[in-house]
Amino acid sequence: MQRPNPWYRFVAWFFRYVVYGSLGGVRVINADRVPQSGPILIAPIHFSTADPPLMGAACPRPLRFMAKKELFFFPLKYFIRSVGAFPVSRGEGDTAAVRLTLDQLKLGNGVLIFPEGTRGDGKTLGSIQLGLAMIAKKSGAMIVPVGINGTQRMLPKGQAIPKRAKLVVSFGHPFSYEEVAVSSNERENRNLFVQELTKRLLAAAEETGLHLELPKTDAES
Repeated sequence: MQRPNPWYRFVAWFFRYVVYGSLGGVRVINADRVPQSGPILIAPIHFSTADPPLMGAACPRPLRFMAKKELFFFPLKYFIRSVGAFPVSRGEGDTAAVRLTLDQLKLGNGVLIFPEGTRGDGKTLGSIQLGLAMIAKKSGAMIVPVGINGTQRMLPKGQAIPKRAKLVVSFGHPFSYEEVAVSSNERENRNLFVQELTKRLLAAAEETGLHLELPKTDAES
């Protein structure tokens, strides 16, 4: 399991208490729900480019995350590696990203993955990517759903300059793929996993004071 180096600790502290602290502050709820050891997938709701550093600042364990290989040039590569990034080449596609993520989980590390795959509007929860179910199954990692509230106001999609906003992060109850995979049909198990993660993400969001709706289906429109 990766242990936080002094630089990682400093960057996390700097973002939490200096960057976000100057913009309204950060409140972290239920950090004790994060397993202290073993592979974990930290799976937050995603609203903003402010979310990744916020998760690094709020999570009690150091996190690894994917970054474009083009960012790993001198001297930036030393900084980006020191804060937990691992490189993914453009054009390698999802297969390489999954493989690298599984490699990190095999080492017992914590990996940050946004299950919606893209930033939301702060009002609805996006669809969960099925690839996360495969990673959860193959790795045996515990999945920790995370609610975030405030970044949708601080730095929403399309905005370049952050606004002041109080940020709240709530770590939900962790669970494993095996806990919900009760069907003999693998496709059904993936759907059960997605349903469970969706439910827990909505609950974690409620703990931050944010109510999210599910996107309307074609039948409901």
